[in-house]
Amino acid sequence: MKANKIPIVRLRELTLEDVEDRYQWCLDKGLTKHLNMPEKYPPFSREETQNWIKMCINKTNGYEQKAILTEEGKHIGWVDLKNIDKLNKHAELGIAIGDKSYWGKGFGLAAMEEMLLWGFNELELNKIWLRVEVDNEKAIKSYKRAGYVEEGILRQDRLRNGEFIDRLRMSILKRDFFK
Repeated sequence: MKANKIPIVRLRELTLEDVEDRYQWCLDKGLTKHLNMPEKYPPFSREETQNWIKMCINKTNGYEQKAILTEEGKHIGWVDLKNIDKLNKHAELGIAIGDKSYWGKGFGLAAMEEMLLWGFNELELNKIWLRVEVDNEKAIKSYKRAGYVEEGILRQDRLRNGEFIDRLRMSILKRDFFK
């Protein structure tokens, strides 16, 4: 990775001020295509979005979810660790750049790097893994740039628009991240 090409981002805890951004982003079918969301439109009401963010704030849903901010402080997405296995020291990463004007510019990569740093240092994880749909080529390329390696195919792992989709499982180990 070339450091000069990666923008600076900051992660912060979610707040109730994030509800409207999150709600608006979830109305965009292009954005939500590869996210695990209910097959209804809209996928969530404002009230459901607010309740979800409250659960994240109160740490009652098993998610360590953070807002992604640009260097200037603009809220552009979220990144999280979930399925946290403290015994075996691993967790699953999820990420979305909600503001499409920031797509393809390295903001997701920068946010992912910050979350990996936080997960390995603060949560003392050894491995951070993810699942990505096999047809989400841009995301797979980004994950490989971040140092993730393929572990295998999860066959028919997600139901999307009435069709089962295979997902690729990828992971990064603490020792590889800090090399």
